[in-house]
Amino acid sequence: MSKKLVAYFSAGGSTEKTAKKLAETAGADLYEIRPASPYTAEDLNWQNKQSRSSVEMSDHSSRPALADTSADMSAYDTVYVGFPIWWYIAPTIINTFLESYDLSGKKMILFATSGGSGFGKTAENLRPSAKGAEMIEGKVNPSLKDLEILAAM
Repeated sequence: MSKKLVAYFSAGGSTEKTAKKLAETAGADLYEIRPASPYTAEDLNWQNKQSRSSVEMSDHSSRPALADTSADMSAYDTVYVGFPIWWYIAPTIINTFLESYDLSGKKMILFATSGGSGFGKTAENLRPSAKGAEMIEGKVNPSLKDLEILAAM
């Protein structure tokens, strides 16, 4: 039986709730991807082109610093990676997370929360940051049934 990890970044709490349900359903460990400098409500104001999230998302090479990189990736075969969809892709902190670990040979299953958009080009944009991993596009706003399907992957 493979060992599984649910790693997630949550700005407003929705992704965290989904991640916790998935971890419970999959019998997986849980790891929160935390920025070194937490996002404030002002930072997340997508209507302000000068807000931190707007600036990061307009520069795809942006790599916000992580609070830690203590996940023992060598212990896992399958890593679920969850995040909110920002500007039709994953927040750039997800690239930072993926680039901080050796993911060779891992199965990576993406899941996301969104106010209305789908994955768009998310997987395509994340693949270069997860060299050597098999990346699978999971579900956006997964239902309980979807979580069961993801957990069985």
